[in-house]
Amino acid sequence: MIEKYAEFVGEQEIDAIYKLAQRLSDLSILHVNSTAAGGGVAEILQRMIPLMRELGLRADWKVIRGDEEFFTATKTFHNALQMGKAVEVPPHLYQVYEKWQEINANELDLDYDVVFIHDPQPAGLVKYRKRGWWIWRCHIDLSTPHPEVWTFLRRYVSQYHAAIFHIPEFARDDLEIPQLAIPPSIDPLSPKNREIPHTTVERVLKKFDVDPERPLLLQVSRFDWAKDPLGVIQAYKYAKRHVPDLQLVYLGSPAHDDPEGEAVYRETVKAAGGDKDIHLLMLPPDSHLEVNAFQRAADVVMQKSIREGFGLTVSEALWKKKPVIGGRAGGIKIQVIHGVTGFLATTPRTAAHYTVFLLREPKIREEMGRAGREHVRRNFLITHQLRRYLMAIAFVTKRHRV
Repeated sequence: MIEKYAEFVGEQEIDAIYKLAQRLSDLSILHVNSTAAGGGVAEILQRMIPLMRELGLRADWKVIRGDEEFFTATKTFHNALQMGKAVEVPPHLYQVYEKWQEINANELDLDYDVVFIHDPQPAGLVKYRKRGWWIWRCHIDLSTPHPEVWTFLRRYVSQYHAAIFHIPEFARDDLEIPQLAIPPSIDPLSPKNREIPHTTVERVLKKFDVDPERPLLLQVSRFDWAKDPLGVIQAYKYAKRHVPDLQLVYLGSPAHDDPEGEAVYRETVKAAGGDKDIHLLMLPPDSHLEVNAFQRAADVVMQKSIREGFGLTVSEALWKKKPVIGGRAGGIKIQVIHGVTGFLATTPRTAAHYTVFLLREPKIREEMGRAGREHVRRNFLITHQLRRYLMAIAFVTKRHRV
């Protein structure tokens, strides 16, 4: 299967991956995260683990468990770390977090040579490490974290052999372990990103009462305050004054480790105010065909995040030759090259301005679309991330010196 990626990245890239894998073939590798479906981490691992195994690596993926109180704690931590919110964290939530670290450490076999722990939810498992090299893979923006929560989490993170962040700006001066910058990726061969017939696109749109003949503005993301769904609706309403037949689709999926999603969805419905051209879709995490179809049908794609780890939906849209209007947040800034692959906007009015501009300039839309696909091809495909992960393993295990 990995040979199929050569048409996108070239034979040299595939050869480099094979050579790295051969150097690491005697190592067992484990990835641990908090959910098997929903969100970018799970999507990447669903595609990454089979590729690692195809390369001859002994790679596994395990998911921690927790109750509602645990995921309330981790969502509180997430908001405090990424949003920098001055929130009061009840002391018992720290105790809940530590309790479930111990439970999962007792239930999961962590006896591997190399262990990747993804995000804060399972970060405390390092306390129970018996052997091997452990790498903390952070998928959120840690540039301005809530001091108290970060102090708590840092006690665990400092015990790792290395940490990986999406972009250099997320690295921490108060960590003494090696820190690497590796952006995440999309899989061009996955159901969400592979080519599909135009008739399929139209069928999906009509299924959800979206008119394929009218302009379409799209945002694909969880119903999360960091994604600014209310700002998206405001931007749409401003743009609609100039493009009266404009439609908006906001497509999200629930994640069992995000207890806030339902409340954010209700507030978004209220903000929509019964506008029949606003389609708020809460679809299952495996709705890959629907996401693919809507991204291909969209005239303009938005990712108006206030805070963002990376925003894989940006790369997904750029890969489909769609210009993206993104917030000046996290990894969006290295995907949306302002004026080349899309535009960066911080306010709803600015986002609306760029939306109207792109809708009125189809040739510029096409030029940006082509530039966006090439930018993703060069930087954000799964083979790039796989190679960088293998290089990270070689680094922490000292295999890069061989």
